[in-house]
Amino acid sequence: MTFLRRPRGIVQTLALAVALAFPLMVIAISAADARAGRGGSFGSRGSRTFSAPSTTTTAPNAAQPFNRTMTQPGTTAPRGAPAAGNAARPGMGMMGGLMAGLLGAGLLGMLFGGGLFSGLGSLSSIFGLLLQIVIIVMVVRFAMSWWRRRNGSAAAYDGPAGGPASTGGPQTNLRNVLGGGLGAGAGAAGGGFGLGGGAAASAPLEIKPDDYEAFERLLSDVQAAWSNEDVEKLHKLATPEMVSYFTEDLAANKQQSVVNKTTDVKLLQGDLAEAWREGVTDYATVAMRFSLVDKTIDRASGKVVDGGDQPVEATEVWTFSRRPGEGWELSAIQQT
Repeated sequence: MTFLRRPRGIVQTLALAVALAFPLMVIAISAADARAGRGGSFGSRGSRTFSAPSTTTTAPNAAQPFNRTMTQPGTTAPRGAPAAGNAARPGMGMMGGLMAGLLGAGLLGMLFGGGLFSGLGSLSSIFGLLLQIVIIVMVVRFAMSWWRRRNGSAAAYDGPAGGPASTGGPQTNLRNVLGGGLGAGAGAAGGGFGLGGGAAASAPLEIKPDDYEAFERLLSDVQAAWSNEDVEKLHKLATPEMVSYFTEDLAANKQQSVVNKTTDVKLLQGDLAEAWREGVTDYATVAMRFSLVDKTIDRASGKVVDGGDQPVEATEVWTFSRRPGEGWELSAIQQT
């Protein structure tokens, strides 16, 4: 009987360790992804929503598939409707993760004939439990990192919608076009870009220096509007679909009594990945590496609960769209 009870106690202890470690993982992930978009991939790229954008010097790794999009396979991007209530979300949140972990631990305990905390009294020291938690956190974070890299491959984009992403052709460094001279992009400054060759419904599009200036300006303006929780401003900078996701994330911050402040946004390097036209809508997908001061503040006390005044860097792939008589607006964000 002692031989049977010992494995049972080990399993119950491991279950509790997973329950305690899961919230720590959620905190670690959310801490690194507090900026606008929370470090997720969401939005729409027209008929190319389910095809990977071309890699560039700025973003040599494949962009991750969307985990929040209103576009259905075989259709183009919606522009006016709010996000559906059952849209896919990147995570459950800290409390959701905690409850799921505790529920899992409780079920395992019942399956092996004990309660949630049975078997812990037999530990020689609480340090044994803490060591197991640390090990499990490391293993799970490694597994999640591997899973993200796996899902970030180009094969993950295979789907019925849209054609293959544009390949080949010039990829001009955005900072070179703007006169910054950062990075090692190819192509002449101020040149046009005809990166088409995708779906049959799309056509090549020329991107000019004024367009690049608009992209860089949108990068800063979107982060500023997010930081100020200015939804009205976001409506002027992004598609209704993107604003609906931003609104959801801002509401989640309010529920957690925190506010995310992003300041000193600076574009360090950028490359054009694709530019095309679908019907009357223009699209441009640009890889951007930028720095910013990213910190999360408690609403009540004003205390910094995550981040700080030290700038951090991020590399993301942003897609912009434009209709006749209108300016560019943010249509999608993807992680690399």
